[in-house]
Amino acid sequence: MSDLQKGMALLISTFHKYSGKEGDKCTLTKGELKDLLTKELGDAFGNCKDQTALDNMFKKLDANADGVVDFQEYVTLVACTTMLCNKSLSKK
Repeated sequence: MSDLQKGMALLISTFHKYSGKEGDKCTLTKGELKDLLTKELGDAFGNCKDQTALDNMFKKLDANADGVVDFQEYVTLVACTTMLCNKSLSKK
């Protein structure tokens, strides 16, 4: 398996590690998303104490406004975060 395939598999397995604890196995609730961000992205997102900021981020991620974050919305978050990290690291 190539490195890119391993990365894709990791994205999928990480999503499913947190999804379904509070509801549907194919979506993340706000609580599940916060748990994922805290444990997987640590300092970048997870230590956010501002509930309003977290609510706003969840609302923006929930593109179809169904109250949960599906896999496509989750991948969008990961891709945008990766792009920001790339820009930051490229400047060094």
